[in-house]
Amino acid sequence: MPTTTPSPPGSAAVLCGLAGWVPPRVVTNDELAARLDTDDAWIRTRTGIRSRHVAGPGQATSDLAVESGRLALRSAAGPPPDTVIVTTTTPDRPCPATAPLVAFRLGLSGAAAFDVGAVCTGFVYGLATAAGLIACGTARRVLLIGADTYSTIVDPLDRANAVIFGDGAGAVVLRAGEPDEPGAVGHFDLGSDGAHEDLITVAAGGSRRRGTAGEPSRTERHFAMRGKEVYRHAVTRMATSARASLGQAGLQTADLDHFVPHQANLRILHSVADDLGLPRERCVANVDAVGNTGAASIPLALADAARRGCLQAGDRLLLTAFGGGLTWGSCLLTWPAHAPCPQPERTTP
Repeated sequence: MPTTTPSPPGSAAVLCGLAGWVPPRVVTNDELAARLDTDDAWIRTRTGIRSRHVAGPGQATSDLAVESGRLALRSAAGPPPDTVIVTTTTPDRPCPATAPLVAFRLGLSGAAAFDVGAVCTGFVYGLATAAGLIACGTARRVLLIGADTYSTIVDPLDRANAVIFGDGAGAVVLRAGEPDEPGAVGHFDLGSDGAHEDLITVAAGGSRRRGTAGEPSRTERHFAMRGKEVYRHAVTRMATSARASLGQAGLQTADLDHFVPHQANLRILHSVADDLGLPRERCVANVDAVGNTGAASIPLALADAARRGCLQAGDRLLLTAFGGGLTWGSCLLTWPAHAPCPQPERTTP
């Protein structure tokens, strides 16, 4: 059953820093068309994506996470975080977690640091985790990073998936504050359905695959997704979860200024907005320029919208996501009066 929790009394997680970062290398639809049986028009029509960024040789998820984390810390006044959370599907290694290395490289040695794995819902799960730690007093300041390098797990010759995914990282700094304070994150709705764990998978690399004799095949080593079924579940689960968060807050979709969904593809974004009865122009989207960046997609979209001046103090935002597992989640955010000023998301290391 989905887990629905009200905003905690007392201390709440309040947004005070934000940034996004993508690798400098841009891969256009025309470049993909040169090696795949496709073209720019086919990709744009089905996904709304025109380009994506790809990590360079030797560039790992932690490298992207550090870049976005450094920019987010620079945008947030106050003491250093006591907790670092990295949400990712593509950790540097199966063991250890990526977060301790990221914390060390950011000069935060000694801080609590751990990974959250909920695929593309990871950032919302990470927000809920950070909010819980702050509410119970275990943490006072959290650096939450969503980072993924899908280019390391997607088969470059897979026409269905290679056109969708990109690499990137987005980060927020959260401090302890009050639930009714501008910038507070709350009214979480989280859920999962493991009966459909086979819809989005990487078969090899974990403890399950070791039971099969021989080396894993090319297919087993790479990301696989049953697109039509994922589309149906994504639209239904995201819309239902979004309504649950709104219901907790006593709000209607008409009360929202912006809808910030996981940037899966433009068709899914628009379908969820339509299901909710939201005008599509209220849907924050940058998927056309960066593709589906997994756990990084929501903070990257927020950073892009903030950088372009689209978010105003007091704006009500609804965040919602869906990912493998299956997992889904939503929460609300009122944009702070003194909004963080993220650095441009396209910077070189």
